[in-house]
Formats: sequence, structure tokens, C-alpha cells
Amino acid sequence: MRKYYIEATLLSAGIIFLGLCLYCGLSSLANREREVSVRGLAEREVQADHVIWPLVYKTTGNDLQAIYADVKNANTKIARFLKNNGIRAEDITESAPQIIDLHAERYNTHRAAERYNVTSVITVATTQVEQARALMSRLGELLKEGIAISAGDYDTRVEYEFLGLNKIKPEMIEEATRNAREAAEKFALDSGSELGKIKTASQGLFSITNRDQYTPHIKKVRVVTSVNYYLEN
Repeated sequence: MRKYYIEATLLSAGIIFLGLCLYCGLSSLANREREVSVRGLAEREVQADHVIWPLVYKTTGNDLQAIYADVKNANTKIARFLKNNGIRAEDITESAPQIIDLHAERYNTHRAAERYNVTSVITVATTQVEQARALMSRLGELLKEGIAISAGDYDTRVEYEFLGLNKIKPEMIEEATRNAREAAEKFALDSGSELGKIKTASQGLFSITNRDQYTPHIKKVRVVTSVNYYLEN
């Protein structure tokens, strides 16, 4: 009889131990299902570090040879103006002139007095952003040499770029992740829980936009990080 008593005791202890294990496992699983999703934002204002600046010269006439000489002379003066004011020669590109024969236009019912309309573009693509910006306000000086620079065309507008994103990426991701954790900790505190480990995380895309329409040379860099944390009792 004593033998059966020992076996029953051991069996009971085993059942109790198994029950405790199951309870702990189920409790852990339940806690694992509790989570909070947060987003962290990081923003910075930076100066553009590259500019593409098209300088457009337009002329008209009936003699192509005379027009070609005029365009060549104008481009020489424009390039000299840029180089004399600090723009590197390797940052200056001259495109082939675009020629429109107005007399060949099928739907033109009024024959223009001057047959050819010629557009020439010299493009400055440089990291000397401040140098270029300073020269943009001095284009009137070319008028003294008979050169009028056209402005306002959509396809020849000045474009400012920020190419140094990789240098600030790590710090901005760290800042966004830190902001996300602070938000999660506040949520956990308000709900009477403790913040656990990260369940999932995803880095949002970086966006670079103009700060406003008046200062396109100042860029706003933005990234949003999404993080899911476990909540524990």
C-alpha cells in the first residue's frame, strides 16, 4: 500500500508542475499578444549642395550663318562671365542650339518677318551653390555686352539638390527611432504596462522637399520610422 502512495504523490506533483508550466506559457503567450505601434519622426533643414542653372539665350533672324555667329559670340561672353566670377570651367556645359524654322510651321497662317528662332543653353552644374546664387542676381551685367538671358521657362528653371543624404541618414534614423521609443514608453506608462522588446520595425523612405517656394535652396529632409513594441505587465 505504501508503494502506491509514493507513486500517487509523484504523479500528483508531476501534474501540478505541468499545470504551472502550462500556466506560465499561456501567460507569456498572452503578454506577447499585447503590443503598441508607434511612429518616430526626424526632420532637418539643410542647404542645397548642388545646383543646376541653365542660362538661356534666344535670338531670331533670316540668315543662319549670321545667327550662328551671334550665338557663338553670346556663348563665349556668357562662359567668360561665369569663369571670371569663380565658376569652374568643368562645371559649364554648352548645348547644341535649337533651331525652329517658323516658315515651315504647317499651321502658321501668318508668315513671320524673321524665319529662324534659335535657342542656346549654357548649363552650370556645380557644388558652388552660393557662388552661383550670387551670380544670378548679376546677370544684368551681361546686358552691357548685348546679352539678354531669358528666364521663366519651365524646362529651363534652376534646380537645387541635396546630395549629402548618406552623411545624415544614420543620425536621423537614430533620432526617429528614439522618438518612437519615447512615444511607446509614454503609452506603456499610461496603460500601466512596461515596454518590452521590439517586435517589428520599418524605416520609412526619406523625403527631400523645398522648405518653401521662396527659398528652394533650403531643403527639408524628413523620415518616419514605424516600430511595434511588446507590452508586458
